[in-house]
Amino acid sequence: MNKEKLLSSKSNEWETPKDLFEKLNKEWNFTLDPSCRDYNATCLKYYTMETDGLSKSWEGETAFCNPPYGQELGRWIKKCSEEGEHATVVMLVPSRTDTKAMQEYCLNKAKAVCFVKGRLKFINRLFPSWREDGNFKVSPAPFPSLLAVFGTENLTEGQIKLLNSLGHTMIN
Repeated sequence: MNKEKLLSSKSNEWETPKDLFEKLNKEWNFTLDPSCRDYNATCLKYYTMETDGLSKSWEGETAFCNPPYGQELGRWIKKCSEEGEHATVVMLVPSRTDTKAMQEYCLNKAKAVCFVKGRLKFINRLFPSWREDGNFKVSPAPFPSLLAVFGTENLTEGQIKLLNSLGHTMIN
């Protein structure tokens, strides 16, 4: 595995594993994907890098956000936390709990934080191994993952049960 490529700014987009999204969507019924590309949007309503989900209001939406994992990640964590004041947001990010954004906006403000068991297997279309025909290797991420839930509504029993099945979960 070429860690230089995995950790470079050229590979900061990690497509949400389909099976994970389907499980989460069953419990949350997402209406917005604020951070995707046209080819990997998880919801009918979505924003791409060009339409800039960071600059839009997500009010009234139930958003699933798997943002780019590069230098702008802190801005996305802050945005998800802020949007949680008038929307429901489930965010998938690397579990880098030592960062300022994670400490300030996620761990203290999220309704729930789930430390996902194991390493998720992502698709990254920017890797040289990507092939349109689907004949490519999907490898575990070189980092642990975390799900954070922001919003004003209480979590349902089903949502809590799902998060607990995915990993160690803290409910605030």
